[in-house]
Amino acid sequence: MNWHTQKIQELTQQLKTNPEKGLPENEALSRLKQYGPNQLEQKPGKSLLRMFAEQLNNALIYVLFAAVIVTVMLQEYIDAVIILVVIAVNAVLGVYQEKKAGKALESLQQLTFPKSTVKRDGKITEIDASELVPGDLVMLQAGQLITADLRLTESKSLQVEESALTGESVPVDKDASEVVNGSKMPIGDRINMAFMNTTVTHGRGEGVVVSTGMQTEIGKIANLIGDHLQNKTPLELKMAQLGRLLSWAAGGICVFIILLSLLQGRDLAEMFLTAVSLAVASIPEGLVAIVAVVLSMGVTRMSKNNAIVKKLPAVETLGSVNMICTDKTGTLTLNKMTVTQVVTSEGAVEIIRGQENKAIEAVQLLARGMVLASDATLNGDQSTGDPTEIALLMLADDLMLDRKQLRKAFQRVSEHPFDSGRKMMSVLVKNKEQYFVFTKGALGSLLKISTHFLSEGQPVPMTDEHRDFIKSQADGLSDQALRILALGYKVSNSEIPAEEMEKDLIFIGLTGMLDPPREEARPSIEKARKAGITTIMITGDHKNTAFAIGAELGIASDRKEVLSGTELDKIPEDKWQETLEKYRIFARVSPEHKVKIVNALKKGGNIVSMTGDGVNDAPSLQAADIGIAMGITGTDVAKGAADIILTDDNFSTIVKAVEQGRNIYSNIKKAVIFLLTCNLGEVVAMIGCLLMGWPAPLLATQLLWINLVTDSLPAIALGMDPDDPEVMKEKPRASNEGFFSHGAAGQIISGGLLIGALTGFAYWFGFHEYGFQPWDDEVPETALQNARTLAFMVLVCAQLFYSLAVRSQTRSVFQVGLFTNRRLAGAIVLGILLQIAVIYIPVMREAFRLKIPDGNGWFMIILLGTVPLMASEILKIIKRLRLRNPSWS
Repeated sequence: MNWHTQKIQELTQQLKTNPEKGLPENEALSRLKQYGPNQLEQKPGKSLLRMFAEQLNNALIYVLFAAVIVTVMLQEYIDAVIILVVIAVNAVLGVYQEKKAGKALESLQQLTFPKSTVKRDGKITEIDASELVPGDLVMLQAGQLITADLRLTESKSLQVEESALTGESVPVDKDASEVVNGSKMPIGDRINMAFMNTTVTHGRGEGVVVSTGMQTEIGKIANLIGDHLQNKTPLELKMAQLGRLLSWAAGGICVFIILLSLLQGRDLAEMFLTAVSLAVASIPEGLVAIVAVVLSMGVTRMSKNNAIVKKLPAVETLGSVNMICTDKTGTLTLNKMTVTQVVTSEGAVEIIRGQENKAIEAVQLLARGMVLASDATLNGDQSTGDPTEIALLMLADDLMLDRKQLRKAFQRVSEHPFDSGRKMMSVLVKNKEQYFVFTKGALGSLLKISTHFLSEGQPVPMTDEHRDFIKSQADGLSDQALRILALGYKVSNSEIPAEEMEKDLIFIGLTGMLDPPREEARPSIEKARKAGITTIMITGDHKNTAFAIGAELGIASDRKEVLSGTELDKIPEDKWQETLEKYRIFARVSPEHKVKIVNALKKGGNIVSMTGDGVNDAPSLQAADIGIAMGITGTDVAKGAADIILTDDNFSTIVKAVEQGRNIYSNIKKAVIFLLTCNLGEVVAMIGCLLMGWPAPLLATQLLWINLVTDSLPAIALGMDPDDPEVMKEKPRASNEGFFSHGAAGQIISGGLLIGALTGFAYWFGFHEYGFQPWDDEVPETALQNARTLAFMVLVCAQLFYSLAVRSQTRSVFQVGLFTNRRLAGAIVLGILLQIAVIYIPVMREAFRLKIPDGNGWFMIILLGTVPLMASEILKIIKRLRLRNPSWS
């Protein structure tokens, strides 16, 4: 349908919608059933069968299948079955992990679905964009993402950025009154239309929904697009790189064992199976899947704590953040603005919320102007719009003004929308034959364009005395941490164009608004400080207001730590890097300043997070290492540019997100350390024994069993370890820090060598029990089975118990808590029970060629199996003593 060629009246008649009141609620529900939800169709997900097949599409799995063929040819059918079972179980676990990660990411995508402001039954309300239907009347304002195709019915200085659809980066001026001729007119030339997935960059407007979902222009394009490949995070790429490195190492081990077998005259078929099994066992093939699951589960947990992670790399970067640049309003404060004082020529007047406040005419004129210059709505407890504007509507109610009657008497003719450069917005309203301009905004901006001052009800020329009076009153409000908003006006007998509105105004007065600090903000700032993170407040408020709040929250203790935007401009840019780190509060700054501050801090080697909510905050959010958008007050533009969205706009949530990001990275690191230690232990045991000319201490099937039971389950459990309360006592992680820093490499090597050595000793003891040595020429099968049983059991027990030691680098297992990670405790218990089952169930014992140990054997299994854990505990005691007494190290 060529909606752009139709007049507004024709359009509304065709869609059967009221251009003033919108659709009735029951009609909207009926149309939702008819047209379906307003969302683009998702490509069908992979089937379980396809996911299972992809798990088998792996070079190592192909090698295992080759091993199955070899064992069948050698008529070792039990071994072939065991290998096939291991392959199947590994694939099932992989599918489960992929499915779990996919569900977690789907739930996050639903959380970030945008909202739309619509008019239904004459009432303005906010709904999920998915509930929009053709005929809905949608309200648009700067910063909003347009969520359906609209035929505009009203436009006030409206500009829309349509690069997502047309590729044109320059915003397009829109005009609702135009009728565009030509059914095949290019999308970019349809100036009376607004399209789904484009963004309002300036002005405001209204439009009727003409297409939703796949019927929109973007939906038609989506039909032509194939499957979208999801990019892997840097961490997952790092894991894949590590996996490739280990694969080469495993290949080398494989070749080495076969060559060694040739030199020693061993059975090549048996040693081929052993080499393949060891190669598989030495590679933590489940590591990438574990990382994906831990990341997805972690960000799901973060979303429950009001931080929605849009981009997974943000989780990794969070652990390195050492500077949090935050806005004041709504983040450090409650964003529940209340006007407590009004200043006119008569001085300050206190406003008591919820009571009748009688005021002079100048105060009433100020309140009327603030209402007329507002786009917010307030009906009882229901409100929409900016909290500052809502507070101004509440002021009118406190002064007993009839807002509905006021809007009827003064009809808005045009407006000059808010702009962060001007820091003002203006409206032109008409009352009978007279026109009035009301301009509200920052005090400094209003004073520059005010030529008169309303003194005792009469406009008089603005003098220096008037300016000094206004500034002194403003300073008094700022010292009380009140946010200041000024109002000016002028009267005309004819209509005034937008560019002429903000000239030669009559200054009426100021409002002082109270926005109390959040109770949880101060302890969160202190917690961040102890974690090596500096909090910096960046606000558009006056220096006095900013310092009053900053001092109360513990951000700054001296006024010398506060810098204004004007003072900032006077510092040469080549001095910014060394200068800006001295300050903790930046006041009266513009969005351009924010970008420069972030870039200067980053040049100093800092990892910076930045909060924002407005259209003009998008550049600073993108410039920061972590961009954080406000979910409540934030515009869709800001949310689109951010890495993380706060659903509660609360500073303490940022600190919690950093803490959770650190914990997620820490858990992944634990899983990596554990897997590599275990795999190294297996390699050391096998190669060590073979180099000494002993029989292989473990069979291929035994190695595969260990890889399945010991490695996978505890590693997954470690990846989901409960949050460590000590993590915020550590300094931020360096951005280039790898997994093997802070002693992790030494821990892997020492742990692997110890586990391998203990396994080798247990293997020797198994022969010794029967009066033989591993190097003897003729050893009975029972002695060899006993030795392999002890090696098998010690290796598994040592790895299972060692998983407890990996949970903390310094705290003992008792300080951490034996059962605080129930998944890990369950994995250990399950692993031990499975080992017992393998030994005591005859069929399994025969399949794995094991023997029931005697009393001495069990004693040795328990003793040697707990040695790695005990050794780790002793090392932790030494570490703790060194931390308490640095002179010891």
